[in-house]
Amino acid sequence: MRDHAQELKTAARRGSRAGKSAEKAAEAERDVLAKIAEMRDSDRVMAERVHAVITATAPVLAPKLWYGMPAYALNGKIVCFFQSAEKFKARYATLGFSDQAKLDEGTMWAAGFALTEVTAEVEARIGALVKQAVG
Repeated sequence: MRDHAQELKTAARRGSRAGKSAEKAAEAERDVLAKIAEMRDSDRVMAERVHAVITATAPVLAPKLWYGMPAYALNGKIVCFFQSAEKFKARYATLGFSDQAKLDEGTMWAAGFALTEVTAEVEARIGALVKQAVG
């Protein structure tokens, strides 16, 4: 919650400044890249690759921090996020999707995926999921 409160204060400061939305978007992306750079090695490598896949696949998604995690929003609403294993002392990182993601398949579908390594095959799967999520 402390991360989220700080993110809200930062966003409010940016909103009160005169400036273009492109500048705000660039600042938000720098914040995401800085957060990724702080991660331990295995999480950082995966987060960098996930970030690259998401931004290449769906440039319409805006990177931003969400509860201290790299996240990607459409029209200000979070669509997906990367949760490092270290954040909750878990044994794997997670790529999660919010209810804004259009991943619906029948009456039940996955909204989170465990990541232990990001291979070319995993990158392709992430790209397909993100494309469907913003579809």
